[in-house]
Amino acid sequence: MIDLKTREEVEKIRKSGRILCAAFDIVRSNIKTGIPIIELDRLFEEFVIKNRAVPGCKGYEEYPNALCISVNDEIVHGIPSGRKIMNGDVVSFDSCVLLDGWHSDSAFTVIVGQSESEMDTRLVEVTEKALFIGIEQARVGNRIGDISFSIQNYVEMNGFSVVREYSGHGIGRKLHEDPVVPNFGRKNTGPLIKEGMCIAIEPMVCEGKSGLYIEKDGWTAKTIDGLKAAHFEHTVYVSGNGPEILTI
Repeated sequence: MIDLKTREEVEKIRKSGRILCAAFDIVRSNIKTGIPIIELDRLFEEFVIKNRAVPGCKGYEEYPNALCISVNDEIVHGIPSGRKIMNGDVVSFDSCVLLDGWHSDSAFTVIVGQSESEMDTRLVEVTEKALFIGIEQARVGNRIGDISFSIQNYVEMNGFSVVREYSGHGIGRKLHEDPVVPNFGRKNTGPLIKEGMCIAIEPMVCEGKSGLYIEKDGWTAKTIDGLKAAHFEHTVYVSGNGPEILTI
């Protein structure tokens, strides 16, 4: 069942989203060649706790860390370790914050230092653009399939592929609520989009084939062909005046 939020509830999600956004700013300002991934996880968690919120990923279905950090051919759910970030790495950061009973969820991808690969640069640019194209479709009267189709169409038009095994989702008191928001689909299909919906839209895009496997850690999803991937996400409120991003 899709839970429609009141304006008061949306503002609570927005407050959570602001902390998440600010924590990501701390992470961004510390990304550099040679930094251990676990250090970025630590900085994120410390900031969230200092702001009297909870790093929502930590402990979720036994995930061990506050941040999911995925490098190069890792698509999502990479577990932070002592591994050092190298120049040219494509690194995705995904996390959520729980504040006063309300969740927010967001993700972004960067290329560390200077990239020598035009393909990597396009991958990141196309994935981020696909997110905003999808958000634009989150309007009253549209259907979830309109979001899904717009993301898939843009990504494939640019020569990349969308991940089909993971999807966006509703969000609120629970991190994952109805509806499911796939990154592929057909126009005018799926649940009707109504005012009060809060959804996390999150295209995950591969340079090569759309396919993945899970590492032995039980979490890290990697591309089937070893090529790189990118991931962007925002929590979005469907208002009567159009979509509002809550994680900025």
